[in-house]
Amino acid sequence: MNYKTLLITGGAGFIGSNFVVNFLESNPDTNLINLDLMTYAGDKANLLEVEGNSRYTFIKGDICDRALVEKLFTNYKINGVIHFAAESHVDNSIKNPGVFIETNVRGTFTLIDVAYKYWMDKPFQYKDEFRNCRFLHISTDEVYGTLGETGLFTEKTPYAPNSPYSASKAGSDMIVRSYHHTYGLNTIITNCSNNYGPRQHDEKLIPTVIRKAINNEEIPIYGDGKNVRDWLYVDDHCKGIELAYKTGRAGETYNIGGRNERDNNYIAHKICEILDGLNPKRKGSYHDQITYVEDRAGHDRRYAIDATKLENQLGWKADENFESGIKKTIQWYLEKYNY
Repeated sequence: MNYKTLLITGGAGFIGSNFVVNFLESNPDTNLINLDLMTYAGDKANLLEVEGNSRYTFIKGDICDRALVEKLFTNYKINGVIHFAAESHVDNSIKNPGVFIETNVRGTFTLIDVAYKYWMDKPFQYKDEFRNCRFLHISTDEVYGTLGETGLFTEKTPYAPNSPYSASKAGSDMIVRSYHHTYGLNTIITNCSNNYGPRQHDEKLIPTVIRKAINNEEIPIYGDGKNVRDWLYVDDHCKGIELAYKTGRAGETYNIGGRNERDNNYIAHKICEILDGLNPKRKGSYHDQITYVEDRAGHDRRYAIDATKLENQLGWKADENFESGIKKTIQWYLEKYNY
């Protein structure tokens, strides 16, 4: 069997770990090398089910460590990259923006520059053995800024990042774009909407609502709770990434969105409603725990993605709507928290 070897970065995090588990199962001719620094957002428990897989190798390390990245390309003859690794929590980017610039901008540059020099002899000339190698970069809808009450982000929406996080992701997107146009590197960029589902870090909105609810603590909602996001179930996102990697056109960007716009009030109340049915309190309702806190600095009002290009050109379709996906997600967290 002719094995391919892909480098996955950030594969111990939320989206990356779901991708690793799904991809190994559906691609028996592929080896995965998972490079992850294991900061607070990485969790080896996310990957327990693939630990014994002979086609899976975990490497603890930093994408900014050029010597390490070069060694991995040489030792494993890497012929594809799917780049998840990123600092991603907006609140943290407000408190400590430097880490975001380092990981998201410098780290992406290090990875793609090593890939270019390993795969290509010179601009627009691949080495024979690496002719079909591709670099896929995972980005976010936050690079487009904020929307009013109507409209959707498309692949042609101008970039207008409003937080240090989204600015760092916009910078990394531009680096990837430049390596396609300047050097002819086979790149793909995917920009996704808000993900949710199993294995998400506790700091994010949906795990926080679930955790606070079942621990009988106040459920904090920023501002008036009317900030709107387009929610994408993580497995649907992973399918979109795999499709873009395998069949997308070099140099293209594909937006991946769930067509599930919901504001934070709806999210909190829907989770409480489901928990009232699955794990009822002895007295009262989980809704009683919802409380409003000071809004996040520079909090974008609304994001929503138009995934028409991915749907029409590559045949992608989300399997979950928010109401079906959130039930699966709550069940997973109840098991995680032993409820």
